[in-house]
Amino acid sequence: MSMEASVVSIRGEKPSSGERNMMDTMKELNPTVGKYFQDTQGDEKLSPKKAPSLCSTRYGIAFVTHLCNFVLVAQNVVMNITMVAMVNSTNHQSQFNDSTEGLPVDPFGDPNDSPKSLPTGAPVYDWSPQIQGIIFSSINYGMILTLAPSGYLAGRVGTKRVVGVSLFGSSLLVLFTPLAANLGLVFLIATRILQGLNLGAGYGGQFALWEKWSPPHERSRLCSIAVSGMMLGSCIAVLLGGLISQVLGWPFVFYIFGGVGCVCCLPWFVLVYDDPVTHPWINTVEKDYITSSLAQQVSSSKQSLPIKAMVRSLPLWSICFCCFGHQWLLNTMIIYTPTYISSVFNINIRDSGFLSTLPFITAWVIGILGGYLADFLLTKSFRLVTVRKVATVLGSIPSSILLVVLPYAASNYIIAVCLLTLSSGLSLLSQPGMYINALDIAPRHSSFLMGASRAFAQISAVVVPTISGFLLNQDPEFGWRNIFFLSFAINALGLIFYLIFGEADVQDWAKERKLTHL
Repeated sequence: MSMEASVVSIRGEKPSSGERNMMDTMKELNPTVGKYFQDTQGDEKLSPKKAPSLCSTRYGIAFVTHLCNFVLVAQNVVMNITMVAMVNSTNHQSQFNDSTEGLPVDPFGDPNDSPKSLPTGAPVYDWSPQIQGIIFSSINYGMILTLAPSGYLAGRVGTKRVVGVSLFGSSLLVLFTPLAANLGLVFLIATRILQGLNLGAGYGGQFALWEKWSPPHERSRLCSIAVSGMMLGSCIAVLLGGLISQVLGWPFVFYIFGGVGCVCCLPWFVLVYDDPVTHPWINTVEKDYITSSLAQQVSSSKQSLPIKAMVRSLPLWSICFCCFGHQWLLNTMIIYTPTYISSVFNINIRDSGFLSTLPFITAWVIGILGGYLADFLLTKSFRLVTVRKVATVLGSIPSSILLVVLPYAASNYIIAVCLLTLSSGLSLLSQPGMYINALDIAPRHSSFLMGASRAFAQISAVVVPTISGFLLNQDPEFGWRNIFFLSFAINALGLIFYLIFGEADVQDWAKERKLTHL
């Protein structure tokens, strides 16, 4: 655009001949002047009237997604809470305590969650610790398979369908779990794998929403609000699962959480739409604000994925490695620190009521606040890549250091619990960091890439228990220190790789490819 056109857009009238001559002279003396006028005009176009956040549709969708994640993670956790109640009550406790350290349990729960007395009539099973490990890990295999494909599918057919069907399917399978356990071990494992497929699709498919619904300066907080529902789901499942199992019997844990999932499908299908344009009840001001804010971003299309370019992209690999290292830290922390507290202090942290949920509540609150902090930094003219890396560092280094310090606090139970709580809470500051960085470097393919990076990170949920159990068996005295130092090292390596190669600019392979007709 010429400087003359810029002056017309700014002042509202055509420049005089003298003004034209002056601008030509300035252009010759300083070629950047024309760019200044162009940037000034561009900034005005990119500054639409901001729609209020309170009672807005975009934040309503974030809270519905929050509820969806709450249900999905609670359904993921319930097996870990009820397992001890499900196995033979005469010998399961000693078997489990002897083998907990080697079990590939789920990263959001601990097998020690169980009631002390069971209602009569609740079936029990004679499953060995090895069989329990297979049951726990089976859901992770299903999740890994669908995290990335569900993101791609959501970009094609819409998040509303992918996540809604996944939530409903997972809820039905949770309702079916007690019957599957009665039918036999094969039916139960198959049910768990199918549930993992649905959970992976629910986790990976939801991120396509924020390609169309999140203005750049609100993206961190919207994503943090949505994702923080996972920690709240863990908290409520741990808090209520044992109580329900003790009062009504373990099958009712599955019936209640499965029924809640079916009910939550209603607000999802009614209130959530794939983009503001198709939403029937959105305010016009808010719709214009969102679409104008995203006008300069490359929109999704039906073009194929540039797989070769993705594989060669160092910024993308930095996201994957950093997510893997951070998930290794989280899995170590959530799986093994309860067992560590129990073995060192002879106190089962899961039996202490509110104290058992304190790490999850802290992580839930800090996770939401972290999103607001990231968006606040963006409003203060911090570079986007700087904000992403600062958030990642704040959620990685302090949390991993606190975990390393944990074995040295063996003389004080209160200090150990405080370190665990702070470590869990601070770890969620990474949510507005590398976890949503794919929205920056490749908005066209972000749903697939965010699912793929989380699938890559989910591998740690299978590897961590195996490696940690081996270390504990090899060196019972210093095994805990080795586990925590290993998590610190892997997390630090992923973080260093991300700090070196991480970017926030749209990559060339993610830009729109235009066909030229001769």
